[in-house]
Amino acid sequence: MARRSSIPLPRVGRVLVELGQNIRLARTRRKLSAGLVAERAGMSRPTLRAIERGDSGVTLGAVANVLNSLGLIDDLARVARDDELGRQLEDAVLQSKQRVRRVKPAG
Repeated sequence: MARRSSIPLPRVGRVLVELGQNIRLARTRRKLSAGLVAERAGMSRPTLRAIERGDSGVTLGAVANVLNSLGLIDDLARVARDDELGRQLEDAVLQSKQRVRRVKPAG
């Protein structure tokens, strides 16, 4: 049974294509064949081709295995690490919450 690829939003599709091109460029700069990288990543050559095309149906695990085989896995770990907007939103929520002190009745 063939897997269906999800249809990404246009911007997401462009980023996936760029990622695939970057992966292919990294592989060719290292003078590694597609067959060798696919073997090291534990996948078929068609799956590697799909990654290099930017196919949205490829799993993140497959992309991670390819990046690992190219020595680039640490780049994946940096994704969303410096989430400035997220930190600002979190700080705004923390600042808006003020601790309410309960007054104990005398007695």
